[in-house]
Amino acid sequence: MAKILIIDDDIFICKAIQKQLSNKGFNAEIAFSGNAGLNLLKKQTFDLVLCDFRLPDKDGLEILREVKRMNPRIPVVIITAYADVRMAVKLMKQGASDYLTKPLQPEEIISLATKLVGRKDEESSGGFPVDFLMGKSPAFHRAVKFAQKVAPTGMAVLIEGETGTGKEYVARFIHRYSKRSNKPFVAVDCGAIPKELAGSELFGHVKGSFTGAVNNKTGVFQQASGGTLFLDEIGNLSYATQVQLLRTLQEKTVTRIGENKPVKVDVRVIAATNENLSQMVEQNRFREDLLHRINEFKIVLPPLRERPEDVLFFAGHFREAANLELG
Repeated sequence: MAKILIIDDDIFICKAIQKQLSNKGFNAEIAFSGNAGLNLLKKQTFDLVLCDFRLPDKDGLEILREVKRMNPRIPVVIITAYADVRMAVKLMKQGASDYLTKPLQPEEIISLATKLVGRKDEESSGGFPVDFLMGKSPAFHRAVKFAQKVAPTGMAVLIEGETGTGKEYVARFIHRYSKRSNKPFVAVDCGAIPKELAGSELFGHVKGSFTGAVNNKTGVFQQASGGTLFLDEIGNLSYATQVQLLRTLQEKTVTRIGENKPVKVDVRVIAATNENLSQMVEQNRFREDLLHRINEFKIVLPPLRERPEDVLFFAGHFREAANLELG
């Protein structure tokens, strides 16, 4: 995994940054002085150095020069107070990769670390993005194993789970490990599309086909051509749109509104819902034939109340994030 050295004489800041990075799968070491940090750099190999500009024994420029002398390829990020921004810019001209200003924002630290060194070992988070907290729940890890199994296939996947359980992350995970990973991943929130515009959003339209159609529009099926289309909250689609969607999935073609010529599409569909679609079928609110079409493989994501082993993990993460942000 990517190894990061944090040099700061503020023990609290060091520990907080270390915790944030560790939660995201990075291996973070800390040093409370410039000399201690340089000693670690002589003994170990690091992929990134985060260094406070004002240290009791050295300043950021000295550390930067020493690091670059040891290994010019190691990126160095300077942590500074607002009053030192000009100096931080000067340091960047001297070879620093970037700078962070206090109070530190957890998301900014993770984003910057990811950009500069990436993830040397994505297995630590199961291949999920660094902003996703997977936890230790056997139920969730079981769902991830199902996602791993179905990813290389061409099967349509239905992901069930309450709001906030990570349905889109799992969908992106499946796409990432599929044979379509080098093609587009297009996500659509079906619940956010006005019913009268759902057909246009999904299948596209030609100019003048209805009031307000001032330009041609390519639908998401064509945008995702060759890749994966994620239909989130598919249960919100109207019955009429469900009919159009079923036809598209059966015939593997789309016809834009206002046009009679069908166009071939090659898209893998992953659908998600926080509702019980089988129950909606019984209530005549969702088409049974469409459910069969999108439910070739189902993954159910457990809510947090069914993951008691993760409660303290999440609480600790958000506590550290708040501490770091608020100082």
